[in-house]
Amino acid sequence: MNPSDPGTSRRELLALGVQGSLGAAAWALFPASARADQKTYASREGKARQVIQIFLPGGLAHQDSFDVKPHAPLEYRGETRSLATKVDGLVFSSHLKRTAALADRLCVVRSMTHSEAAHERGVHNMFTGYAPSPAVRFPSFGSVIAHELGPRQDLPPYVCIPNMPNQFAGPGYLSTAYGPFSLGGDPASKGFKVRDLNLAKGVDRKRFGRRRELLDLINGRFTSSFPKGTEPDALQAMDSFYERAYALLDSSRARAAFDLAKEPKALRDRYGRHQAGQRFILARRLVEAGVRWVTVTYGSWDHHDKIREGLARQLPPFDQAFAALIQDLESRGLLDSTLVLVTSEFGRTPKINATGGRDHWPKVFSTVLCGGGVKRGLAYGRSDETSAEPADDPVSVADWATTVYHLAGITADKELMAPGARPVEIVKGGRVRKGLLA
Repeated sequence: MNPSDPGTSRRELLALGVQGSLGAAAWALFPASARADQKTYASREGKARQVIQIFLPGGLAHQDSFDVKPHAPLEYRGETRSLATKVDGLVFSSHLKRTAALADRLCVVRSMTHSEAAHERGVHNMFTGYAPSPAVRFPSFGSVIAHELGPRQDLPPYVCIPNMPNQFAGPGYLSTAYGPFSLGGDPASKGFKVRDLNLAKGVDRKRFGRRRELLDLINGRFTSSFPKGTEPDALQAMDSFYERAYALLDSSRARAAFDLAKEPKALRDRYGRHQAGQRFILARRLVEAGVRWVTVTYGSWDHHDKIREGLARQLPPFDQAFAALIQDLESRGLLDSTLVLVTSEFGRTPKINATGGRDHWPKVFSTVLCGGGVKRGLAYGRSDETSAEPADDPVSVADWATTVYHLAGITADKELMAPGARPVEIVKGGRVRKGLLA
């Protein structure tokens, strides 16, 4: 049983009935053994004390969002209307009016590139910093953050909104103890509550205590059958899972962090009463409370057909929510210490296809960074005139990942221990792109 497996039943995880499960919330730290030749560095909080990763699954069209080419031929630029920003070189889609007004806070990388044109493989790149390998299951950014920096107080270090979005968002070769906590529901849903943060109906504190004592007794007898220090990872992870679950249930502060009802109605309206708005405001609430890494998934951007209509539906809610998030973080004094990332697995083809859409295109695409130690008002790199190739400063996935880890305070070539006592670099072959740093 894997607590970070999105296919695992919540109720299976707490089959003994102690309390409804906490999804993939296994987030305690375990000491890792090191070899003499293993590259180890101390990880300390960087300028980005917390990170919000906004992932747009399916492949956002860069030339229809953050890298519009108004002078390209119609078959390349499509029907997207352009909007100039106050930053030289940055031209956005007209659907991003509010974001364009904040372009002087943003850093847009317009020359991201990799070679994986399949969704699954592209997603793997953007969640782990590695191309897929049949030999190793790499950990996600959030899981590495959980491993290296650990939780703050009673809060999980890594949370996914609304749920763990894919198999690559998990702990990979690390212990399942570093998997994400998933909400189990959408913050935009009517009557939304995070499941399992309160005692089950009909279970009071006294009854819960008896159940916990019984479980501890059973677990104690089982774990005593293993020599000390040789317990299987799954057993250690589940022990951690329960202990963190107990801590969360006992912490009113932790429970309050997930309670959107505590946000002013006017602020929730400003973010937008839609999926993007309510997911983004909850992400801000969590990082403000102390969660280190929040992955927010929004929309479906695989527009092989009718891309104009698809973007007209999905970009305006994103625009409203994203602009509100940046302004909200800034007004609270959190933007300088919070890194906000907007990513997708790849871009879209330079030319509009026969069905009015664009197909997969990893050769060049855009990512957005804001706050947390990156330069403001920067257009970094450049795609060519038809958005087909990087024209200047191509940025590899390894470089991008190494830079993100650097901002978080982690040296990316540090080696962590994979199964078989094999040290593996957090990211291999990347370099910090100093031109992105403030």
